[in-house]
Amino acid sequence: MINQKESRARKFGNQGFTLIEILIVVMVLGILAMVIVPQITVSTTDAKESTLETNLVAMRNAMELYYHQHDNTYPGYNMSADGARSTSDALSASSLILQLTQYTEASGKVATTKSTTAAYGPYLKSTTLPANPFVTSATAAVAVVCDFDEAAITAKVSDGTTGWKFYPVTGVLLANDGGTGHDLL
Repeated sequence: MINQKESRARKFGNQGFTLIEILIVVMVLGILAMVIVPQITVSTTDAKESTLETNLVAMRNAMELYYHQHDNTYPGYNMSADGARSTSDALSASSLILQLTQYTEASGKVATTKSTTAAYGPYLKSTTLPANPFVTSATAAVAVVCDFDEAAITAKVSDGTTGWKFYPVTGVLLANDGGTGHDLL
């Protein structure tokens, strides 16, 4: 008579994996991970660069439309409160955001509702600027710094407190994240 245990082993075969089989599977999965993970990282960077370029184009188009509708003056050049010439870079930055996201008069004075005098804008649908995807802080990513000093137009050096740098005299808008090549977009 055949032992019942031997009969069962013949009928069902050996169940389970050997240590060698498990190690081979783990090694194959490790190799696949090494091939796939770098491609995901590259895709993420490509997506961020594409988003940055799209946001720059949208903001530059809005600023050019503002420029043509406001007597060849870029947003932030005049104060949003009274339409007078801006007196500081900080006031210029807050004026720029308001002038792009709300209704404006020809002088740049901001109004909350459209009227016969405040017939222009808003140029962006959001109440904030689009985000710079390379800036980690959410508040900094939508912030802008204005610079009236046209001597050295650059955005390569950034302290991470703003996503954008704008020159209201010439209308140059740059990504202000310190990224290599982002100032060329």
